[in-house]
This record gives sequence, structure tokens and C-alpha cells, in this order.
Amino acid sequence: MVRVTGPRASGAAASGRGSGSPEGTGDSQPLLSLALAGLMEDVHAHSGALYLLSRGDSGGTLDMAVKAGLPRSFSAPWERIALTAPIPVAEAVREQRVVWISGEEDMARRYPRIAVVLPYPYCLAAAPLLSDGTAYGALYVTWPASHPPELSDAECALITTACDRLALRLRRAAERGRPVVPETHFLGSRAMATGVGAIEAIQMLNRMPDGMCGLDVNGRVVYANPATGELLGITVSRLTGSQLWTALPWLNDPVYEDRYRAAMLSQHTTAFTALRPPRDWLTFRLHPGRDGVSVHITPARAGVGDTPGQTPSGHPHRLVTISHIANLAIALTEAVSVSDVIGLVADEIMPSLGGSALVILAAESGRLRVLGHRGYPDPETVERWDGTPLTAPIPGAQSLVTGVPSFFESREQLERVYPERFTTPDGMAAWAYLPLIASGRPVGTCVLGFSEEHRFSTDERAVLTGLGGLIAQALERARLYDTKHRLAQGLQSALLPHSLPALDGLEVAARYRPGTQGMDIGGDFYDLIPTGRTAAAVIGDVQGHNVTAAGLMGQVRTAVRAYTAVGQQPGRVMESTNRLLIDLDQDLLASCAYLHLDLRAQRARMARAGHPQPLLRDPDGTVHVLDIAGGPLLGVDAAARFPTTTVPLRPGAVLALYTDGLIEAPGTDIDDALAALARRLAAATGSLEAVADALTGPPGAGGGGGGDDTALLLLRPTG
Repeated sequence: MVRVTGPRASGAAASGRGSGSPEGTGDSQPLLSLALAGLMEDVHAHSGALYLLSRGDSGGTLDMAVKAGLPRSFSAPWERIALTAPIPVAEAVREQRVVWISGEEDMARRYPRIAVVLPYPYCLAAAPLLSDGTAYGALYVTWPASHPPELSDAECALITTACDRLALRLRRAAERGRPVVPETHFLGSRAMATGVGAIEAIQMLNRMPDGMCGLDVNGRVVYANPATGELLGITVSRLTGSQLWTALPWLNDPVYEDRYRAAMLSQHTTAFTALRPPRDWLTFRLHPGRDGVSVHITPARAGVGDTPGQTPSGHPHRLVTISHIANLAIALTEAVSVSDVIGLVADEIMPSLGGSALVILAAESGRLRVLGHRGYPDPETVERWDGTPLTAPIPGAQSLVTGVPSFFESREQLERVYPERFTTPDGMAAWAYLPLIASGRPVGTCVLGFSEEHRFSTDERAVLTGLGGLIAQALERARLYDTKHRLAQGLQSALLPHSLPALDGLEVAARYRPGTQGMDIGGDFYDLIPTGRTAAAVIGDVQGHNVTAAGLMGQVRTAVRAYTAVGQQPGRVMESTNRLLIDLDQDLLASCAYLHLDLRAQRARMARAGHPQPLLRDPDGTVHVLDIAGGPLLGVDAAARFPTTTVPLRPGAVLALYTDGLIEAPGTDIDDALAALARRLAAATGSLEAVADALTGPPGAGGGGGGDDTALLLLRPTG
């Protein structure tokens, strides 16, 4: 559920505790750290993070400035977040309200990217740092799953008051020309007590036959009794200060670290069983708290519990690397077109990697093509690459041809290998050239630019190389989609009228809205046909929204025009079209409404085949649902008959013909939807084009709420 910012309240956070150093001091880190720590104590949260907003051409980025309560690696994929990202803290800033996630299921439903990386039971509240309507950042705090499913008014008030006070401090600092700059700082756990009671407790633990050790919130061992060293086969001195899964190769498995993550986030006891080579099985029970985890280690029966496979080297990938890849993979599945891929990489992936600029290149006819770019100070520098032969000695072409990634940590490194690049500086100081390989063949190159010199660690190179493969798959799908999209648009443009004829005494407006996401094609159609002193109008809906439906729609529309040209009456036109559809044997049905307009007689003669009833708005604004007798859908019964009904059509009246996509939606009663449409028609004012927009939405909007195509034809005699 989403909780809107509640009333302000007094308390520690509201009184200023956690506000940090006095205003005007140069050290800004205590201001942020103490504000977060104070809020976490006030609302009894067990972890949190604070972000500062950096604005740019792409809309802004949230940079993590303070992290507390959980290891930094837990949130590594989100240390830098684009303001457009579907992440709670970004949504809190965009919508300027508190966002509440009540648990694991709520997180999976609303923010699946986070749920895949952190699939644990916990609650989260995110809130913006706002002052005078300007956002300066955001923060979030988390609780164990034992927290009630609702955020209380008191908690909401404490959060919003603390955020308002901190935002005011940030605004004043910015006004003095000394804005707070984000620099990630981790608030660690408190040091162990050294009093007499603590010494006695340690002596007691040292006498225990079971292994007992304590981990801080980063997973480092701060204490281990002698039995721990004996069971694990390592001296206590070597173990202290290290993480269990890095100090012991046989524990260096993401599955074991995942148990630790689950304990820290859920604040519930977890356990796993691991094999200490060659044959000793040990059970680890993790008891979490706000300052770390107590680990109880005992011998276990062989073969009991988890036995995750090890890599041949005994050093599987770190879980944070898997987290990055999982987050990026989920994000890329949402990209549909090439522009979607470029926008997603630039807005959501590039910030998390610390990049400043991006270019996506592809190969076409032996030359490089720039598919898109972001972040370069001089776009012309990038556009020069467009059309460059693949044989050119530049890194973008060489990575595409060879399929080998290249990393340059400084300009000197790049120019040492590619001297030609010296003549075309792009303003960057470090680069990653990632070949995009899909289905075993290079399809392009992703160039990430960094504004400052950047050291690419082994893990980061592995992440970036894996990311290149994910981008390649998304890019290949997107280019195929764009090709089909252009084909669909061309076919739809050929089948629907480019414009409707201008007729004396008649104002006309029409709309077509595709219901299938991204595919502007379907079986809905409309037409207006001059017939001398009168005119004919038709609207219809062929079953389905694909190329087959569109092709049949074109045949039906052509047939209606032909039958109209030979002078057939409305009922007869429906009968002839029905027999044609059956003869074509396409196994598709169609609904249709057809009418003859007689503007001099101020009437319309109409026939209907399984189509929604038209609406008529009288000149005085009253709207009626016309009860037009009709026959079955076209294509059902070759012997079907379609009666003709005469309807008065006075000057100033509006006749609305539409397809079912305008009124049908899952979970909506058809009568209620029709009544709502009638109310919108009654309330619409202005030109007929404005009325059409009021009924279907402005140009570029989608179809009906049910995902079906929508066609609308409005007719208004002017007298």
C-alpha cells in the first residue's frame, strides 16, 4: 500500500536531534549521519540510507550519502539511482510523498527489481527531502517483517518532520554557496563493551564447546571463541576482522552469504549447513540484531542441509555481482524499442556504474551506425562516428569486429593503443568498450564514458562484460521490434483512410488508438464515403489485433465501399459483406455499424451487425443510447438479415460511432462503462476534434482500458 505523508509530530527527530553539526560548519557528514541515525532510533528502524539529489540533463540522480544498519553491498546496485527509476526513494521524490512497502509480497508486486535481488521479508518507508517545494534528496528506513502492515501516524510524522528539517539545512547550505556533496559514508556498529561484565561474558563463551562468534553489520568477525577456530580450522587471530565467507574458501558461496543477508534484513534467525573439507559437516545458526549477528556453530550429521555446488576454483562469484546482474537483467526486460534500451541504460544502469556518458553503436553495411547517445558535452563528437568503416582503427569498431571488450582507465592508455583518437577528444577521461554479442554474433558496441580517470577492478570488468551480453539481447529484440513496428505502421497507414472527405453541411472527427502495446495495428476501422447528395459512414471491428486482422479489415472496408458504390441500402450492404466474410473462410468474425446520411432530410438510415449501440447527443446536450435493431456478427450465418432503422439527425446533433475498446475493460460492467461514455459526451465542449479527444484521450494515448483497439467516428450536421 502507499501511505501519503501524514501530519507532523514532535519527538526526538522533530526537536532537531540528528540534525548534525550547526549550520555554517564545513563538515557536512555529521549533519547527514546524525540525522539518519536519530530518525532510525526514533522509529525503531534497523537499517536505512540517505540520498542527495544531483540534477542534470537527464532529470537528476540520487546518490547515496549515508548508509546504516546493513552492509553496503546489500544496496550496491542502488548507490546511484536515476530519478526516473522504479525505486521507492526515486518515486518518493517524483511524487513528493512518503512511500510505504508493507512487506515482501508488496515489494514483489510494485518493485520487482528490488524483490529479485533482496527476496526477504521486511518493511520499508521512503520519503523525500523537500524544502519550499524543492527536492534535495530522499531517505529510506526498514523494519523487520514483524512490523505492523500499516505505517503509523506517529512514525509517518517523525519521518516527514526529520526530512523537512534536514531539507531546510540542505537548502540553507546551498543558498550560502556551500551545498552538501554526496560521499557515501557507512555508519558501523558500536564497539564491544569492555567492562567487567563483558569480560566475564567473554570468559564464559570461551569455555563453551560450541563455536560462538559475533559479526558486525558488514559481516566481519569482531569476536570468536576458541571453539570457533577449532571447528572452522583457522586461528581466531586470522578470523577476527575478516568475513567468514572470505576467510574460509569453503564458505565462499553466495548461498551461504544469502543466509546472512536474509537474517540481517528480516531480523529472523536463519541457519544453514556447510561441508568443511574433506568430510566435516557444520551447522551455522545466525541470530541477528540491530548491531550485527551472533553465530552459533555446531557439528552436524553428514549430508544434512544445504550443499551448494562450488566452482572448480572454489571461489564462486560474489553475491553483490549477482545482485548487479539480476537488477540490470530485470530492467532490460522492460525495454521494447531501441530508444527504450538506450534510455534505460542511460537513466538506470549508467548511474549505478558511475558512468557519465553512453553511446550505442551498431553495424550496418560494413559501417558503424550511432543508434543513440547520452551525456556527451559535444554531441557532434559522437555523430562523427556515424558511417565510420568497421575497418577503422578506433576502439568502437574494433570491439564490435573482434568481440573483445576494452577498458581504458585514462586518456593516456587510450591514445597509446589508438593514437587516432587523440584528434577527436570526446571530453571523457576513461572508457569501457563493451561488444554486444547476441546469438553468437556481434550486433553492436556499448561505449561507457567516465568524466574522471577510473580504475576498472576485476569484478567490475566482469560485471560490465556480462552487462554487454544483456544489452545485446535487449538491443537485438528491440531492433526486431522496431522493424516490425515500422511494417505495422505502414500497413495500418495503408488500410485506414489518411483523411476523411470534406462534405458540405457535415463536420467529422475520427480517432484510432491501438490497444496492443507498441503495435499500431489492429482490426478496428472506420470510413466516410461520399455518395452524391448523401454520404455513407461505417465503423467496424475485426476480431484480433494483428497483421491477419488488419488484412481482413482492409478487405471488409473495400467491400463496403464497393457495395455502397453500386447503391445498396444499409441492410443489404451488411448482408453482402457478411457473405463475403464467410466466403473468405478466414475463421474471423467482425462487428460493424453502417449508415446512410441524408443531410437535407436531417436523418440517418442505419444497420448494425453485433456492434455497440451508437450514441446521439441532441443540440441541447442530451445524450441518448440509440436502440438500433441489428443482426449477428459478420461471418456467423450466411442467411442472416440486418434490419434498417431511421434516426433523426438535426443540425448541431453529434452522432458517435465507436468500437468496443472504448467501453470494455476487465472488471467493468458494460452498462456502467456506456453510461460513463455518455456522460463524457454530454460534458464535452468545443470543436468536434476536442470532443473526440475528450472521449479517447489526446493523440498518442492508448486505446481502451482493456487493451483492445479503439476506433471512434463523430458526425455533426451543421445545417
